[in-house]
Amino acid sequence: MTTTNDVDQEPERTGLAALVYDSKARSLFFQGVLAVLILFMIYMAVQNAGQNLADQGKEFGFDFFDRPSDVQILTTFGTWLIGYVPGESTILDVLKLSVANTLILAVVGIFFATILGFLMGIMRLSSNFVIRSFATIYIELMRNIPLLLQIFFWNAALRLVAPGPRDSGTFVPGILQFNTKGIYGPFPVTHDGFYLTMMAVIIAIGGVIAYGKYAKKIQENTGKQSPVLLVSLGLLIGLPTLVFLITGRPLTIEWPNFVTEGPVLRRGFERGVGSYIAPEFMALFLALTTYTAAFIGEIVRAGIQAVPKGQSEAAEALGLSGGLTMRKVILPQAFRVIIPPLTSQYLNLTKNSSLAAAIGYPELVAVFAGTILNQVGRAIEIVAVVIIVYLTISLLTSFFMNWFNNRVKLVER
Repeated sequence: MTTTNDVDQEPERTGLAALVYDSKARSLFFQGVLAVLILFMIYMAVQNAGQNLADQGKEFGFDFFDRPSDVQILTTFGTWLIGYVPGESTILDVLKLSVANTLILAVVGIFFATILGFLMGIMRLSSNFVIRSFATIYIELMRNIPLLLQIFFWNAALRLVAPGPRDSGTFVPGILQFNTKGIYGPFPVTHDGFYLTMMAVIIAIGGVIAYGKYAKKIQENTGKQSPVLLVSLGLLIGLPTLVFLITGRPLTIEWPNFVTEGPVLRRGFERGVGSYIAPEFMALFLALTTYTAAFIGEIVRAGIQAVPKGQSEAAEALGLSGGLTMRKVILPQAFRVIIPPLTSQYLNLTKNSSLAAAIGYPELVAVFAGTILNQVGRAIEIVAVVIIVYLTISLLTSFFMNWFNNRVKLVER
């Protein structure tokens, strides 16, 4: 008598049949087909665009980057970095300059918006009625007024409170002066041997990171807290200062020169002497920072409130102070809620910098996608370059924030 199994066993497949019935192989196959189709569609679109432009007697290509540029661009940080000179520099230099201005505005705005946003978010949860009310009014006011109107407001306000172009006012006594043309201050001029000081700064940063890891390991093993802040400040300040003094102080300060004599039109701050911050940059910086900080404040508040109340009660029972509880207990747990929407706000601030065109600040959209586009007439190529630049900046920002999120997220034991 023969017996049969209740469940029939499938025959073992080999070769092509194994790949056909393998779900992972089928998934990779269809993804590959989709990728090929997308690339083919992009190729056909580019070919059709090129043919249509040729039929209209227009050229298609990126050869215009080598053309000289005579565009007069407002003096900014990017101008110093790139060394842009009208008539001598090329359109590629204009692209570099506009990207540099965009990045500088975005990085500075993100840094200060984060500080202000965290401060407002914590103040929003304060038990003090005045502090809590101030933070609430600030957040509700700033995030409900369109950003473009805030840019116009700051641009007009800065020019109204500043002295005329032939006068000067004091912004920071002995350091920064200002008028309607901008803010003027000291400019560092480096000499031979200064690179050793910069190397000392890099070494000091590496030492701070290494000591931080060592202190964390000691705390995990023994519970003892090391003076991380004092040691870090000692390394960051002491080592570069020591190298700077040993190498003969290879750095001098160039101060702005205010001309009070001679023809009236030549009076005022001398151009090219000292550092200079354009009023358009300050208006954009204040608008982007205060506007984005309002949203960050709400994100921080939501992240803190997402931490169970028992965590703060347990920290209080252990005798931890309010500030230490916030730094060591609440915020590390709140970061898992804060960081994803915080990344979106960083991306929004970077993209919102394109509104600088409204007040004439020479960033990517205003200069390259505006003035240069009108000069060379290569709309498809220029818009494509602008898209790629913004996409690259956004992807790098997202990559860094994802890396940071993985570093600070809680790990189950």
